[in-house]
Amino acid sequence: MRNIVERVFEGALWNSRFMVILPVIFALFGATALFIVASVDIWDMVVATWDVFINHIHLKDFHDSLVSGVIGAVDLYLIAVVLLIFAFGIYELFISEIDDAKESEAGSKILAIHDLDELKSKLGNVIVMVLIVSFFKKVIHMDFATPLDMLYLAGSIFALALSLYYMHKSHEKH
Repeated sequence: MRNIVERVFEGALWNSRFMVILPVIFALFGATALFIVASVDIWDMVVATWDVFINHIHLKDFHDSLVSGVIGAVDLYLIAVVLLIFAFGIYELFISEIDDAKESEAGSKILAIHDLDELKSKLGNVIVMVLIVSFFKKVIHMDFATPLDMLYLAGSIFALALSLYYMHKSHEKH
């Protein structure tokens, strides 16, 4: 028979898992904020496009700012997705499976997390995509002055392609 101290301690230890509700809630807040900011950025680009083509207002470097803005918004959306996956995964791992996700065809595949390795894999994939988008955003604004600069760019693109290939290959095995 277990003594009272052991039961109380183990009960408190087991219930301490509910502390993860804080990162879950704040990850959801963060994801919501990023979705809103990225959507406002896209809306601003739609308004600027309207001004350029309908109202014939000339904006300096319109195309560059439009492409850069879209890439920045995609980057924010992807980071928001990282936070969502993190929130769902931590909740499912520590607190409870999400019943509504089981009933949903899309949710059960995308956001269902069964172990820590699966959470790390899903987060890792989205983080790699964030890095690729961030790299693309930086490359757009670079000036290539020498052939060596172009060689570095080609090598970087090759490394990105290789990483995507191996990510895809690792998912085929699962």
